[in-house]
Amino acid sequence: MELALWTYEGPPHIGAMRVVTAMRGAHYVIHAPQGDTYADLLFTMIERRGSRPPVSYTTFQARDLGGDTAELFRVAAREAYERFRPDILFVGASCTAELIQDDPGGLGRALSLPVPVVPLEFSAYQHKENKGASETLYKAIRACVDPTAKRRVAGGRPSCNVLGPTSLGFRHRDDVTEVLRLLHELGIEVNVVAPLGARVADLVRIPDASFNVVLYPEVADTAARWLHKTLGQPYTSAIPIGVRGTQELVREVATLAGVDPAPGLDGERSNLPWYSRSVDSTYLTGKRVFVYGDATHAIAAARVATEELGFKLVGLGTYSRERAREVREAAARHNVEALVTDDHLEVEARIAALHPELVLGTQMERHIAKRLGLPCAVISAPVHVQDFPARYSPQMGYEGANVIFDSWVHPLMMGLEEHLLAMFRSDFEFADGAAPSHLGALRPEASREAEPSLVPVVQAPAVPAPVTASPRPSGPPPWTPEAEKELKKVPFFVRGKARRNTEMFAQERGLSAITLEALYDAKAHFSA
Repeated sequence: MELALWTYEGPPHIGAMRVVTAMRGAHYVIHAPQGDTYADLLFTMIERRGSRPPVSYTTFQARDLGGDTAELFRVAAREAYERFRPDILFVGASCTAELIQDDPGGLGRALSLPVPVVPLEFSAYQHKENKGASETLYKAIRACVDPTAKRRVAGGRPSCNVLGPTSLGFRHRDDVTEVLRLLHELGIEVNVVAPLGARVADLVRIPDASFNVVLYPEVADTAARWLHKTLGQPYTSAIPIGVRGTQELVREVATLAGVDPAPGLDGERSNLPWYSRSVDSTYLTGKRVFVYGDATHAIAAARVATEELGFKLVGLGTYSRERAREVREAAARHNVEALVTDDHLEVEARIAALHPELVLGTQMERHIAKRLGLPCAVISAPVHVQDFPARYSPQMGYEGANVIFDSWVHPLMMGLEEHLLAMFRSDFEFADGAAPSHLGALRPEASREAEPSLVPVVQAPAVPAPVTASPRPSGPPPWTPEAEKELKKVPFFVRGKARRNTEMFAQERGLSAITLEALYDAKAHFSA
């Protein structure tokens, strides 16, 4: 165990809360001490949810440890049922409460409540948030679906279930809307969306569908595999992020449903391919990009960046250890080294070493990129409140491709604008005291300052300072003002790399100072 200031995933009971909160008519009773009761903060402040999450806590204190903490849980579970009357009750413990081993699952079943009681038993010190969400959805479906049920076809239309979207997920709400629109265009009926918006009665109807569409494998893969093994329902593997990913899903679901994929493929459905072919996009071609996030979004982002936008992938990483194999395989296809870690300091060190021109990552990579002076776009959870926009902003489908293009390209274009402003900051037309150039003349006081003086100025001869020997410093030599000024003309997103290369060049050659000439020599050396 490590003490960290940042974590990419919470403990597994947070993943369980995401699934339960997404459902309707569900409630989650957590055996937890004071301090572990932060659900309202996550879902009301960050996700900006309009109602409190359906979660209750035992909230035991240190003085309770000498008594019967199991009785505290029994009372909390019974009161939660009496108050909220859920259709299904989930029970479990926070990572701290696991240590006292009160067995909330057994205690919940012993209450003999008239609704399904689903025990959530996690190994909180081995697994994390996405694993908790995956296990919760799997157990909820197993508790509600009859394994002997046979598919009932209503009206003969092909139908599917959409699995994976949860509360607190990165753009899950809008992704579902976009995917449902695609399925409707293909004439495929959507039987159930789970867990987002699903009730127990909906989970019971899951066997009625012909197949399952898995949007987020981190959450839905385990449940989809069980449904395939138990009910014979096939499930999709294509992730509809980017234009090509969306087209792959259209073809896959059309094959499973036995329908014509043409309605989902006809015409220019997104502006991304057109802009990538346009003259303006030549500025973006070959931009070095580093990608990091959960496995699903990271792999998809790497593909969109290289195949649809013409970027050059220099790094690919994930914190999803359960899906590390897929990320390593994707990295091998792109000829880069995969980074599988949940240590943000390792991620920052890799970004600093690779010198990318754009970072695609999580909320933490946004902070890292800001410290390093790099453009960044968020592509994956964990995210903060600004990535739960009130507007429609999917990541999946054709409209999601448009959103991705705007989100990724705008930081680069604004970076170019900032670089131009910085480069011309010392120009007389851009000086703070200069009048707007379209007025045709400077202000009178500025003009007077620009007039040459008629009074001759006599300068005293310079007296050279005495030279004293001093030991050579261990660090890089100092920069002359002229060299520093010239360095500022280098775009800020590669300026750090230019500085480091020039200092290394000067040290290797034993230069006492980095002059304008040394800067040009270093540029020629590293450009050869």
